[in-house]
Amino acid sequence: MINNKVKELRARFDLSQEKLANRVGVTRQTIAALEKGDYIPSLLLGLKICKEFELKMEDVFWLEEEK
Repeated sequence: MINNKVKELRARFDLSQEKLANRVGVTRQTIAALEKGDYIPSLLLGLKICKEFELKMEDVFWLEEEK
């Protein structure tokens, strides 16, 4: 499973789901699903999100070890 810090980063950067979605070219529902862990982003979307926050991929997304 892929985990992410998108929700906390949005709060830190004072971005709504809608604003982030517009900046990276997806719907608000996609961002909401991503934050809840119901959606695994494409590599392109992941890179766009990281670029918005000026962070490396591993600072935003990480793979949780399967049990």
